[in-house]
Amino acid sequence: MPTPSKRVVLSHEKLGERIRAIRRERGMTQSELAKILDTHFTNVSQIERGLRGVTVQQLVKLAKALHVTPNEILLNGKQASPALSVRRSRILRRLQRLEELPQAEQKAILKILDGLLDRRG
Repeated sequence: MPTPSKRVVLSHEKLGERIRAIRRERGMTQSELAKILDTHFTNVSQIERGLRGVTVQQLVKLAKALHVTPNEILLNGKQASPALSVRRSRILRRLQRLEELPQAEQKAILKILDGLLDRRG
């Protein structure tokens, strides 16, 4: 069975750069941000250096800790149209619900979704 394609919306490096820039704008250290997130500062460092990505849930927590919206992190401060923002919010909520499912159900849903997306080109 072919491996489903993964469409990278934003590289780990770009995401990390954006998070670092916002954190610095807020005058926060990595340790301060890590404390708010209840994690170790090395995790924040790895994210900012692009060594690791974040889940949708982690993105939401990061945005909340930095007092921005997830879209501000993903769009680099650019404002999306209201209709686009609503669609993205709906998609993000669905992704959060998907992450709450057991691993087997997640894989089944993602397989279906990848099949539909691959058919559309």
